[in-house]
Amino acid sequence: MKPLRFAVTTSHKQTSDLVDGAKQIAGELAARYVERNKRSLGTLSEDLGVAGMLVVASKKISFVSRAGEFFFHPGLAGLRINELKNGKTDQMIDAMSIDAGDSVLDCTLGLGTDAVVASYAVGNNGRVVGLENSPVIAYLVKSGLASYPEADGDTAAAMRRVEVVQADHRDYLRKLPAGSFDVVYFDPMFRLPGRRSPAINALRVLADSEPLGRETINLAVKIANKRVVVKERRDSAEFGRLGFEKIHGGRYAPVVYGVINCQGL
Repeated sequence: MKPLRFAVTTSHKQTSDLVDGAKQIAGELAARYVERNKRSLGTLSEDLGVAGMLVVASKKISFVSRAGEFFFHPGLAGLRINELKNGKTDQMIDAMSIDAGDSVLDCTLGLGTDAVVASYAVGNNGRVVGLENSPVIAYLVKSGLASYPEADGDTAAAMRRVEVVQADHRDYLRKLPAGSFDVVYFDPMFRLPGRRSPAINALRVLADSEPLGRETINLAVKIANKRVVVKERRDSAEFGRLGFEKIHGGRYAPVVYGVINCQGL
């Protein structure tokens, strides 16, 4: 994944606290801090020759580029958790076959929605680690999981338990001993990008779009005690290319899950 050039600034309504916070974030991410000086974000990006701007405002931190604005939001995590509480089925949780106390390694954290739902499913005694190769995504999602103010009790607790690690999952997997996690999960950027979601479009600028390889799946099989799960479009050729023969999901669902059962291997 090529490093992304970006800079850090504040919203137009800046305070000394916002400026100090923006400078601290710039230092943590090894990026340049620039004064806003009433300039538009497009002007700043063009003048600095960067792909986008990380903007620190009073209520949120976001990344703004030509593709749109990316900021942390738990998405449908709260709704999915409520459905689980009401006894309904979540296809991802079924595909993972996880129980309370299990451990899950989410190798492609992204927005973090799936990791939050998995965190709820494994409970207080379980563990969910989310890997994210993009430093900007990792920072925004880690901060959001720790401080998002609008989630209800169970969803907030699940969010706080997710451990975010900024790392390339390929390197991370190579260093893990066999049997380190019960489930290893991948939700890669879809090979055929859809343009219907502004949030995903904004995310694509930042995300690692390199396709999964068989070596990565083989490593995941060694590390998982129970299952390796990959999320993709129903008609995706990725399942066959990566060696997934078992497909789990609703009959008419556009997105399904490839499953490798690692028990007994």
